[in-house]
Amino acid sequence: MTAARDWRGLLFALPFLALYALILIFPLMRGVWLSLNQVDLFGDGHFVGFGNYARLLHDPVFGTSLVNTFEVTLMIVPPLTVIALFLALALNRAGKGAAIIRGIFFSSAVLSVTIVTLIWRFILAPDAGLLGEAWKTFGWQPLPFLSDEHLVLPALALTTIWWSLGFPMLLFLAGLQQIPEDMYEAAALDHSSRWTTFWRITLPSLRRTLVLVVMLQTAAQLQLFGQSQLLTAGGPSGASRTAVLFLFEAAFGRWELGYASAAAEILFLIILAVTITQYWATGRATGADGGR
Repeated sequence: MTAARDWRGLLFALPFLALYALILIFPLMRGVWLSLNQVDLFGDGHFVGFGNYARLLHDPVFGTSLVNTFEVTLMIVPPLTVIALFLALALNRAGKGAAIIRGIFFSSAVLSVTIVTLIWRFILAPDAGLLGEAWKTFGWQPLPFLSDEHLVLPALALTTIWWSLGFPMLLFLAGLQQIPEDMYEAAALDHSSRWTTFWRITLPSLRRTLVLVVMLQTAAQLQLFGQSQLLTAGGPSGASRTAVLFLFEAAFGRWELGYASAAAEILFLIILAVTITQYWATGRATGADGGR
């Protein structure tokens, strides 16, 4: 009887499992197979084994794109997490005013990447952009954010932080609202300072939310693509070419689907390794703190 119930339960889950396999598992396996072949958009190609991977290891353009990806991720994730946390702390209160401000900060998250890049192209353009005009009012020379090799990645990071701020802010707000109010009342009775209350109560209570935000944003920014393609097209001289832009150019610019698939599989393994490492490291830290 129990076995029959188990099979009936599996039948209920079967439509979801079939859709999951069709949308996620099959493309993943297909991508692995393509990465082992030399194939373009119009032919069947032929099997080359790990030839595409060996070629990638010796491709300086791919190596530079990975370095750019890691650099821009490090420029985005820590400040984005800190800003979102402190915005959530500031807006974690009842009232129409706080609700309106939360809506304003979240509004950028609903924009498409095309709209976001158009806005920030207008802001960052040195000749007639908003920042350029502000620079000129102080008698300074406008900075070429989108054409300077040393400024282009910070410009992409700034654009992405502005665009991505709303979602982690809402996650932190949800976490803050789950903290029992009596913990803060006890801290007030002990005359704890704001910093002590934040460090001893708020931050430990938000640890799981903090881990979630960092993991989600790290995985997302390692796949950064639209901002790089639309703002700078990977320039100047490849200084803002990310890994996803590299595989896009390989697949749809040079029609090397097998080569692009190999780059995608390497990026997938990197994201998987980084995510697992973050989860393991934070799990150990949580366990160590719990042991105390």
